Amino acid sequence: MLTIGRLSEASGVKVPTIRYYEQIGLLPEAERSSGNQRLYGQATLDRLRFVRHARDLGFPLEAIRELLSLSDDPDQPCAAADGIAERQLTAVRARIARLTALQGELERMLHHSAQCHTIADCRVIEVLGNHQLCVHDHGSAAEERV
Repeated sequence: MLTIGRLSEASGVKVPTIRYYEQIGLLPEAERSSGNQRLYGQATLDRLRFVRHARDLGFPLEAIRELLSLSDDPDQPCAAADGIAERQLTAVRARIARLTALQGELERMLHHSAQCHTIADCRVIEVLGNHQLCVHDHGSAAEERV
């Protein structure tokens, strides 16, 4: 049995995150020692590694919950898991497209700003102050950070 600190070390997941995953039901409630210390077994470590890897690949928590539910019933067809992965791939492609547009906008802004010598004629400040000067609509990129 692992304490929460050992589980954290073994999985690379921080203790507060482990508690959070337990609280929202991604991890089962821990057993408790006689001193009321959380104790975790190998199955929880394996599940936590699964969650961490899925998070590293950008899967949202709800998709991870679906994948865990599928993995709990290994005789099911794989199509449902494939569908979840396809949705994630579509989201990643959309994010890459938005980031590519954002990259182009920043490069364009900096290119035009190269001739500026004062803030009064700085293209970076001008473009940031007036979204109409942008070539692409990149407002959704900010929503990803929330």
